[in-house]
Amino acid sequence: MDIDLKMTRRDFLKADASLGLGLMIAFYIPVGLSKAVSSTVLENSANSASFEPNAFIRIAADNSITVIVKHLEMGQGVSTGLPTLIAEELDADWDQIIVEAAPAKARLYRNLIWGSLQGTGASNSMANSFTQMRQAGATARAMLVAAAADRWNVPVNEISVNKGIVQHLGNKLNASFGELAEAASQLTIPENITLKDAKNFVYIGKHVDRKDTMVKLNGTAQYTIDMQLPDMLTAVVAHPPLFGAKVKSFDASEAKRVKGVVNVVQIPTGIAVLANGFWPAKLGRDALKIEWDTSAANTLGSDEILQQYKQLAKTPGAIVRSEGDINKALTKASKRLFASFDFPYLAHAAMEPMDCAMAINEEGCEMWHGEQMQTLTQLNVSKVLGLKLDQIKINTLYAGGSFGRRGNPQSDFQSETAHIVKAMEGQFPIKLIWTREDDMQAGFYRPLNYHTLEAGLDEKGNIIAWHHRIVGQSILAGTMLNSVLLEKGNDPMAMDGAKDIPYRTPNLLVDLHTPKINVPVLWWRSVAHTHTAFIETFIDELAVEANIDPVEFRRSHLSGQPRLLNVLELAVEKSEWNTPLPKGRGRGLAVHKSFNTYVAQVAEVTVSKDGKLTVDRVTCAVDCGIAVNPNIIESQMQGGIGFGLSAALKGAITLKDGKVEQSNFHDYQPIRMNEMPHIDVHIVDSNEAPSGVGEPGVPPIAPAVCNAIFMVTGKRIRSLPISLHDLSYT
Repeated sequence: MDIDLKMTRRDFLKADASLGLGLMIAFYIPVGLSKAVSSTVLENSANSASFEPNAFIRIAADNSITVIVKHLEMGQGVSTGLPTLIAEELDADWDQIIVEAAPAKARLYRNLIWGSLQGTGASNSMANSFTQMRQAGATARAMLVAAAADRWNVPVNEISVNKGIVQHLGNKLNASFGELAEAASQLTIPENITLKDAKNFVYIGKHVDRKDTMVKLNGTAQYTIDMQLPDMLTAVVAHPPLFGAKVKSFDASEAKRVKGVVNVVQIPTGIAVLANGFWPAKLGRDALKIEWDTSAANTLGSDEILQQYKQLAKTPGAIVRSEGDINKALTKASKRLFASFDFPYLAHAAMEPMDCAMAINEEGCEMWHGEQMQTLTQLNVSKVLGLKLDQIKINTLYAGGSFGRRGNPQSDFQSETAHIVKAMEGQFPIKLIWTREDDMQAGFYRPLNYHTLEAGLDEKGNIIAWHHRIVGQSILAGTMLNSVLLEKGNDPMAMDGAKDIPYRTPNLLVDLHTPKINVPVLWWRSVAHTHTAFIETFIDELAVEANIDPVEFRRSHLSGQPRLLNVLELAVEKSEWNTPLPKGRGRGLAVHKSFNTYVAQVAEVTVSKDGKLTVDRVTCAVDCGIAVNPNIIESQMQGGIGFGLSAALKGAITLKDGKVEQSNFHDYQPIRMNEMPHIDVHIVDSNEAPSGVGEPGVPPIAPAVCNAIFMVTGKRIRSLPISLHDLSYT
């Protein structure tokens, strides 16, 4: 399998406009492969009477329809959203649909927005699959109809399909998909397919039951920890206590005395203990005596890193965007405001910590886990094991959350598993399990960031100058994607949401510092938008300085942004923005675009005089284009708000002398059920191309809450989490 890693950033993350047009040819069967697919279909159908018109659909004689989903289901609903598209165009009955995860085959299941890579991320599963999956369903339907027309000797245009039944009403003939499967498999795949008009949608835009709900409720859903293979050993790894440290020496004698421990091996990332189960492996690890070489390790605390960032922010950074003359405009401004903001390291803290099962066989390597970046993992694991790419077979299982953690371009825990398998010479299947403490203290983090903002207003309250400087680590640095995705040498993962500020201003400068700090960082749910959206608090500061209502201030500066204005107006209306609140309560607003989805949130909070904060209500308006599954969109907005609130109110990974201080949910706390606000979600009715919903609910919540806090206390929050601040007032 050939993988082209020389594609441009434009290939990898295509411009928003291309989603509406470029994906019209997204039903992807590569030239030269279509005949191979067709011959495979004929061969299979002769034995099983199944019908596989393309890479995404398999219709069996028992009338079941298996939809192959190329994206990882990690809770975001993709195993329902993509089959919805198939069922719509196929005119299937929803109960017929069975979901199966796609194998790691980029030539068939590549992410169309990412060029030649297969993977899930950037909230683009629906965006890159919308037309592709619809065309797959429509193709299968056309072939079933053609098979029925041949059987009944009637014109194709006299045949209808409804809930999995093909009908000729005039002759009162009907057949199920399963009855037509074998005949349909003999036909040539049609090239020109007409998709449904939106007015005829049966499933798209309607509520459908999630396909993963029941298996997760009854315990039959397969996660990595459920994997059991003959002679499988469980592995845990002792990682260095400091980032950048390495093993100097170790004594495994006590560890090997633990009942159930089979072996102890050194790998590049630490010492692996292998046992007949997790608990003996963990006890064996506890018994290890390791001396660490810390000569190249990071020993800085997070406070020291922040101080370095503050010094760096006093100097010009690499220019990301420059328009007009910022210095001249600031000099002429009627009013000037300056603010600085800092945001801590954050852990992903997915409910299922990192894990991977792996075995070596005659054909190569087989893996079982919740895989987010199939192609990159094939590349990384193949390098460790010295195998060809197509010898790495990945069985993608459900993932218990990710928030970016399983999408590591370094494939850290998968490669770690491969190193253990290699050290054991492939004698046993291995299941690697990271504990919560492992992932919290030896994992990857949302980068610590420091921002400075300076703006100038004219006498009418218009923004005439905007200077935004960001200091934060590069996520791409040191990865195979670094040279692919950089924008003029700058890491977009550090500046998205800042370089494309929607507010109208004639003079603008955005610049960036990406210092090298030996702390591993990774994209975290909504990536840079998690901190760049916080400029919404500065927008409120400018509105107050201009003596203009925050809503009106935004309206006047969002000309040319109709979709942002629409969600703004909808959130304001539904939140009853102008309705008076009792003393101690306040409302705050934030709007933000991320991943081509537009979100506005109004947070309503109560702050007691002694500083106790509760977030009572959040009104969320979202425009994500065509709303394929409104129930999933609502759930993702609610989940994103809860996730973002956890970070805003409590979240912080802190380092002391280079060591992470947090270890589990007792000291890295998510919000509890009783802390969740009432959330109303309102979806804009849109005919635009669908966009992502997994991440865009996160960015606006922190600034909306902080703006509401100001309304009550008069205090500005300029560093997160909010728990660091005294909110008491008189």
